[in-house]
Amino acid sequence: MTTTPSPEALLDHAGNPRQSRATYLTYEQSRLGMAFHEAGHAVLALAYGLHVESSEVIAWTDDSSWRVTGKTFSDAPTIHVWRFAAMCAAGQVTQVNYLMAYGLWTPERALACTAEHDREMAIDVLAPEGFRIGREHVPAGGKSWSMVRGMARRKVEHLWREIRTVAHAMDENTILTGDQIAEMTGLVNPVFEAEVAA
Repeated sequence: MTTTPSPEALLDHAGNPRQSRATYLTYEQSRLGMAFHEAGHAVLALAYGLHVESSEVIAWTDDSSWRVTGKTFSDAPTIHVWRFAAMCAAGQVTQVNYLMAYGLWTPERALACTAEHDREMAIDVLAPEGFRIGREHVPAGGKSWSMVRGMARRKVEHLWREIRTVAHAMDENTILTGDQIAEMTGLVNPVFEAEVAA
């Protein structure tokens, strides 16, 4: 485990502290679960044509207890709006799949996978473009967060082997570059014009 990360590393896209929950798992199980969460974001990002800079598990001790979170950095000049939303939802979906695949699922553990910061980022990014996501309902002309998770679930199931490979590598190495993830999955990590010029 590392030292406590900087406060900025624990903020969401809007600068607010990300919610923390008890996982009801051991440290090792929680760390691997978070690796699956971040691998879900990273693999779907690549599958949808985003450039992934890096994806990592962040673990540290705090007041004699341990904590774990993660970060995935990706970008693209353009992306289909619902694919972006599904990529945001992929972390939670993948983490719940991990619990089921490894015989760890309970209602409490599944609830602990909820990532409001991912949902809120999808809502905030898509709203100015006129695409609405309802937290618990289907808005006119939009989708509910449950529908978005359903889209993510189908893609996660299709890419489960790649996600599992990345998650175990991330658990072992803590951080992976997008190029490393692309190499181990056979997916492309695109480079965009602005990145070439930089």
